[in-house]
Amino acid sequence: MTNPIFLNDERVQRAIQLVWHEAALLDRKDYPAWEDLFADDGHYIVPVDPETEDFESSLNMIYDDKRMRRLRVDRMMQGYAPSAVAAATTVRVINRFEVLAVSDEEVTLRSAQVLTAYKRHNTDTLGADLTHRIQLGEGDNPDLIVQKVARMINSEDAINAVGFLI
Repeated sequence: MTNPIFLNDERVQRAIQLVWHEAALLDRKDYPAWEDLFADDGHYIVPVDPETEDFESSLNMIYDDKRMRRLRVDRMMQGYAPSAVAAATTVRVINRFEVLAVSDEEVTLRSAQVLTAYKRHNTDTLGADLTHRIQLGEGDNPDLIVQKVARMINSEDAINAVGFLI
């Protein structure tokens, strides 16, 4: 069980602020700034199996390392890919933070995301449980995302192509 006192921890507050900042960047479609939030060895993962922890051996909708994030951002910004043409307008609400682990080097959080997307006169609402592992920077070094896992609540159903990042 999560200890609520962790939410008062400055390290946890920094991690939560980074998660909220990430959501704002995605809603503004500032994909290059979003990409810079990740550590060089960081991963962005959207698994199909909602229970898996073995992402390398499981089927994933997204399993991006630095190179694949760069390619995904390029596609989102080019305007020629279906995901970039008339990209959806989004609003994310992220809340229900649970602290899974805290050290002086890293914070792991679980949260709930409700994402509303509007595209071509259609509004969709998607829910996901997020897990972020945040590497805490020291001095002038920024806090960075080491791993983001977005477990879509409908991941085992057919998912339409989306013009945004989860």
